[in-house]
Amino acid sequence: MVKLQKKQVKIISVLIALVFVGSVVALALTQSGSGLANAASSSVGVVDYNQIMSQHPQVQSASSEMQTAVQDAQKEFESKSANMNDQEKRDYYTQTQQRLQQKNQELMEPITKSVEAVCQEGS
Repeated sequence: MVKLQKKQVKIISVLIALVFVGSVVALALTQSGSGLANAASSSVGVVDYNQIMSQHPQVQSASSEMQTAVQDAQKEFESKSANMNDQEKRDYYTQTQQRLQQKNQELMEPITKSVEAVCQEGS
């Protein structure tokens, strides 16, 4: 088992937290066009977008793929940052975070589009 220094554990924890926050933000941004304002003028009803997204069959596979990507990024960060100074580590961490956010968007985009398409069919 790999022993990590407290600083590395903190960096990894922050990385995971940022990926989670990025996922939540991406989900929130995808539903900003729909919501209760549109439902108020409709005679059909309200769609619980969050519930639909959480129960979508592809979300589980996207989530596990994202977890694998985060774990790979952690391992890569640990190995590549071992000989870096603090500034290089921060820069590399930022690049890794951006890559993970982009990966999350790539995984979630087809899911959100399919949910939006189904919701549009119903209206």
